[in-house]
Amino acid sequence: MESGASNTGLGGETSQTMDRGLALLDLLSSGEHPLGLTVTELAQALGVGRPVVYRLVASLAQHDYVVRHDDGRIRLGIGLIRLSASVLPVLRDAAIPVLRTLADRVHATAHLVVADRSDAVAVAVVEPSRSDLHIAYRIGSRHSLHAGAAGRAILLGRGVERLDDPERPAYVVSDGELQTGAHGLAAPVLGLPGLEASVGVVSLQAFDDATVGPLVVAGAARLAHVLG
Repeated sequence: MESGASNTGLGGETSQTMDRGLALLDLLSSGEHPLGLTVTELAQALGVGRPVVYRLVASLAQHDYVVRHDDGRIRLGIGLIRLSASVLPVLRDAAIPVLRTLADRVHATAHLVVADRSDAVAVAVVEPSRSDLHIAYRIGSRHSLHAGAAGRAILLGRGVERLDDPERPAYVVSDGELQTGAHGLAAPVLGLPGLEASVGVVSLQAFDDATVGPLVVAGAARLAHVLG
């Protein structure tokens, strides 16, 4: 008969709590629930009571491993990226070639932005190799998900910002929402559980959306393929 910490007093309780917390994270990262799960849904899936889930979520949220959004749904948080020091460099390394191609084709600053709670945070930026004038976008720049193309593209990926028109483009455009005179266009990075991100471009000149939009969407898809 095997024995372990799960059979010994306080160690067993701690192990059970950890197992449940990891099971909760596994549920949210499975890709089957892109919009997240409610406390009730998590309780049913884990076979535990709602109070247990509330405690698990509270503990995980303290470390940004999960986030409870305004709609009451629980989603993975950016703390999972911070958990491993190697993850963010890998993400940036994968993004740089995609952003470089995009920046040089569009002649605009290209960027990768990830969601952190209700904010969008720039984690990789590439400026065009040849451009008389372009916008500087600093790594670490933070703004609301509801302002600017990059943040709203993440909401589009969640299904939060979506019109009934099935012909709507798979990208978001903005005009002066974050900076006067700045034009942005971004598309969500899809199909990567635990990563809510967008790829986009920003310029002082208005884009030809019909031309630039598909390039940005293709860049986001390429990054998803590389990371997947």
